[in-house]
Amino acid sequence: MIEYENLERLNRPFVNAFKESFNSTLNSGWYVLGNNVKTFENKFATYCGTKYCVGLNSGLDALILGIQALELPEHSEILVPSNTYIATILAIIQNNYKPVLVEPELHTYTISPSEVEKKITPKTSAILVVHLYGKMANMVEINNIAKKNNLKVIEDAAQSHGAMLNEIKAGNWSDVAAFSFYPTKNLGALGDAGAITTNSESIALKIAALRNYGSHKKYHNKYIGVNSRLDEVQAGFLNVKLDFLDKINEHKRKLAFIYNQELSNFYTKPVVQESFFDVFHIYNVLTPERDRLKEYLEKKGVKTEIHYPCAPHNQEALKGYFVETYPISEKIHQQTLSLPISFFHTEVEVRTVIKHLNNFAHDHK
Repeated sequence: MIEYENLERLNRPFVNAFKESFNSTLNSGWYVLGNNVKTFENKFATYCGTKYCVGLNSGLDALILGIQALELPEHSEILVPSNTYIATILAIIQNNYKPVLVEPELHTYTISPSEVEKKITPKTSAILVVHLYGKMANMVEINNIAKKNNLKVIEDAAQSHGAMLNEIKAGNWSDVAAFSFYPTKNLGALGDAGAITTNSESIALKIAALRNYGSHKKYHNKYIGVNSRLDEVQAGFLNVKLDFLDKINEHKRKLAFIYNQELSNFYTKPVVQESFFDVFHIYNVLTPERDRLKEYLEKKGVKTEIHYPCAPHNQEALKGYFVETYPISEKIHQQTLSLPISFFHTEVEVRTVIKHLNNFAHDHK
């Protein structure tokens, strides 16, 4: 059986360092907003090339508090890709703003700059881009559009730790960027965790207060805040894995290269673009035969996943929010299949997956 993911196998190389980190935290007697969090914030800001990082308890909270800290006008519209995970849209709604879906480019799965321009209205206040599957959106064009229209830019960088465009990392292209460290991410904790990166001192200070009941100073509350502090134990684990993030990314890039080179063109494979450094949190293919292929691979002992089976505008929770049709998003959600590409997968395993995929392609041409 070739598993899609196995978190125990994924984290096996780090177990001894995790134990040392946990014991150190336990023995310190300081379990909330201590040295582990401060160390991680400094290390991750340096890694992303930003001035500031603020640790939070999840990627969703990073999106929510990041948007809140921008203080956008009431009743604002925020442009967001139509094929994103629902968390991106929930963060807009929970800040009482209106999400406006924008179709992606089919070949990159990221928000289309030309479609963004079509959707801008006098109420538009921000563009929320999503670096999906480990590929960055075209931030050069997005930022040019934002500057021309006086819009804020927000990055959902939950799937793109270490991804780059023109050698500038995800998280360093916007007013505020949100990261998730959910366990399956390239930089994954052993539970929920998240962070904001920004180059704005005022935004960083506000988010640092918002995560802690709206307080900069104990028992003195400046904002209506929440409890969304990055846990000291998880921060310790993230400090361990951050030192290996480039190695993790390179391994996944090597497996993706094998897929790209050896997988049949029967499938639509991820596009490789000059100046883009993709980190392949997910390696997905498109095929109209997706459901039959998934079943076929299951019988051959290969596990796959679908990211994501239901487009946001079709979610019951979002009923009534969107009235347009989104054919590109529909196609992606109906045809996408995610293949095994974890840090623990070997080249032999990937070539076994490719063999089964190519056999399926041969039989269905």
